Amino acid sequence: MTIKSLLTIKRKTSGRDSQGHVSTRHRGGEEKRYLREIDWTRKQFDIPAKVVAIEYDPGRTADIALLSYENGSKNYILATTKLKIGDIVISSQNAPIKDGNCLPIKNIPIGIPIHALRFQITKPAQLIKSAGSAAYVQSIDGNKAVIKLPSGEIRIFNADTFATIGQISNVDHGNQKLTKAGQSRHRGIRPTVRGVAQNPHSHPHGGGEGRSSIGMHPKTKWGKPAFKKTRKRKKASNKLIVQRRKK
Repeated sequence: MTIKSLLTIKRKTSGRDSQGHVSTRHRGGEEKRYLREIDWTRKQFDIPAKVVAIEYDPGRTADIALLSYENGSKNYILATTKLKIGDIVISSQNAPIKDGNCLPIKNIPIGIPIHALRFQITKPAQLIKSAGSAAYVQSIDGNKAVIKLPSGEIRIFNADTFATIGQISNVDHGNQKLTKAGQSRHRGIRPTVRGVAQNPHSHPHGGGEGRSSIGMHPKTKWGKPAFKKTRKRKKASNKLIVQRRKK
C-alpha cells in the first residue's frame, strides 16, 4: 500500500561531493531506489492518526508505518517493535505513553525506550533512526534531560524537545549477513583494496618484495595518521556530554 505522493527517486551521488570530487571512497553502482518521505517533525499536531500499514523500506534498516490522519492526510513514520496495524497514535504535549506517540522528553517517564530524538526544539528528528535502536531517559532536572544513547554515550538534551516512544522495529537486522559480493554491490558498496596490496605510489603501505608488513605506524591513503581522533577539543557540545560512548 505504497503512497506514490510520498515517494521520491534517490539521486545517485556515487560518493561525490557538489564539485564532483570523490569525498567517500568505494561507493557507486547501486540500483535505483525510491525513497519514502518520513515525517520527522510530526507536524500534524494534536490530530489522531491510525496505522493502516507496516511496510518494508528498501532505503533504510527499519520498517515504516503508514499513518492516516483524521483530516485525510497520510504520512510515514518509523515503525516500533510493538506498533500494529489499527493502532491510534498522536503527536501532542500530553500524549499517552504508547508506542508511536510523540511528546516532549519532560513528559516521558524514566526508563521508557525512545527514538527519533532531536538536538533542538525546532529541528526534525536527527538521532536514533536505525533498526533496533532506542535511547533511555535517565533523569530530568528542570529544562535539562540526561539521556543514554544507543552508543552508550550519556548526553544532556533540552527537556522540551520531542521524541517518539518505543524501540525501532527489525531488531534482528544486526544479525543478518551478506552471503555474496553482489549483495554489497546492489547496495552501492564497491570493493576495498588493502594498502599493502597496492604499489607505493598509490598508498604509503604499498611496495616491498613479496608479502611484507607495513613497516610504519598505520597511515591513510594520503599519508595522515590512521585511527587518530579528529574531534575538536573546544567543540561547543562537549559540555553537554556527561559520559563518552564505549570504545
